[in-house]
Amino acid sequence: MFRTIFLFFFISIIPPQGFTQGMNFEYKKLPKESGFKMEGYWVWGGSMIKVGNIYHLFASRWKKTGPFPEGYRQNSEIVRATSRTPLGPFKFEEVVIGERDSSFWDSNMAHNPTIHKIGDEYVLFYIGSDFTTTDDNPKSLLRRVGYASSKKIEGPWKRTDQPLINTESNNPAILVDGNQVRLLYRDAGLKIFIATSKNYKGPYKIANENVWPECKLEDFYMFKADHQYHIVCEDNVGGVSGHERWGVHLFSTDGITNWLKYDPVVVYDHDLIYEDNTVMHLVRRERPQLLITDGKITHLINGVYDGQNSWCQPVELKNPIKVEVISSPL
Repeated sequence: MFRTIFLFFFISIIPPQGFTQGMNFEYKKLPKESGFKMEGYWVWGGSMIKVGNIYHLFASRWKKTGPFPEGYRQNSEIVRATSRTPLGPFKFEEVVIGERDSSFWDSNMAHNPTIHKIGDEYVLFYIGSDFTTTDDNPKSLLRRVGYASSKKIEGPWKRTDQPLINTESNNPAILVDGNQVRLLYRDAGLKIFIATSKNYKGPYKIANENVWPECKLEDFYMFKADHQYHIVCEDNVGGVSGHERWGVHLFSTDGITNWLKYDPVVVYDHDLIYEDNTVMHLVRRERPQLLITDGKITHLINGVYDGQNSWCQPVELKNPIKVEVISSPL
């Protein structure tokens, strides 16, 4: 009798396939002096990594010569800024990816960085365009995903001669999972692809050519937790959360197919709440990136726009989320 009861209890606590444990993205209030801003520039899309005791933030910037976000397709470059705290404020250090010879795929523009430590290298994935190659719209320069790598976070950075994806591709997210690398990106119409490779350098093969057919999503970040694969992204048209451009959370058991809404599905809205209880209602809050330190998600970083200025804004999680850190020689 006791064995029967024990067996029933044991089976009943085994979570069913697709079970989600309800990890919550809840945030602490913000100090007013935080984030990364630059006078005279639109700043966007920050991605952060901790090296030693310093937090390094990689972000896009372009001069304020017109309304936001115009101008990034021709003039965006990627810079590095530093702080001794993950909230900042951050100090500009250098331009990491700027204009170069017109023969290269990223000679004209670099944008949407995401920084990762892979093996003994720092790898910066981003999108770029040259001066002449256009997509289906002859007035629109072709954006493609590529990367630069360095043994040190301060560089020098070696940029690839060719992109990883040779078609219109944007919003790269990367996840090294043992001996397999997943690269998530979207095309001009916000159709989402997952490509895989045995090495982050490629070559990549398409594994899923329509990750979320229900509606348009963009601005992705991938991670692994609870033996599941997770995506945090922007709900571009509100088809997942009911709110246009809010942040949402999806998951999959194999990291390739059958992506589902996580519960709770909302990761962030468009409000920043400060320590003095004032609230800033943002016009845009996009490009979610996660700071993972010591195997835990501790901060969310967004590009934010208040109608007059744009900047990179980290916020601290109330309860850090444990992730699976995968060691790989890739």
